[in-house]
Amino acid sequence: MMEHQVAPTPGTRRNRKRLGRGDASGHGSYSGRGMKGQKSRSGRGVRPGFEGGQLPLIKGLPMRRGFTNIFKKQYHLVKLEELNRFPRDSEVVPESLVRAGILRSIKHPVKILGNGEITVPLRVRAHKFTDSAREKIEAVGGRAEAI
Repeated sequence: MMEHQVAPTPGTRRNRKRLGRGDASGHGSYSGRGMKGQKSRSGRGVRPGFEGGQLPLIKGLPMRRGFTNIFKKQYHLVKLEELNRFPRDSEVVPESLVRAGILRSIKHPVKILGNGEITVPLRVRAHKFTDSAREKIEAVGGRAEAI
């Protein structure tokens, strides 16, 4: 097969609608815009969200407005009970959490949550701790250090 012999499958390509080419074409005279009115004129259309002067829906729903805080810090969250898989007195850092399969990456800072119980004393180094997590780590003889 050569390049000039390649053709699309029949029925996959469609000719575009040619407007304003006479009444015999089926798209003549008003060219699919109907009769008079704002939408029939050139430069037509109203802005998105315009409802003909009625109070727009977006103005009546304040909970749909707002903004996204681009400065918000995202944390990888680690539950305290997941740290039980480390051996006694070992140092737990974000890299070791990735090696253990608890985290996928260290793209974001790590925050240790106080969910569950910890049974082995560890030296945990993370960016943030909840108060309950810090208390539980220190209660079993471990240390919680902020990076």
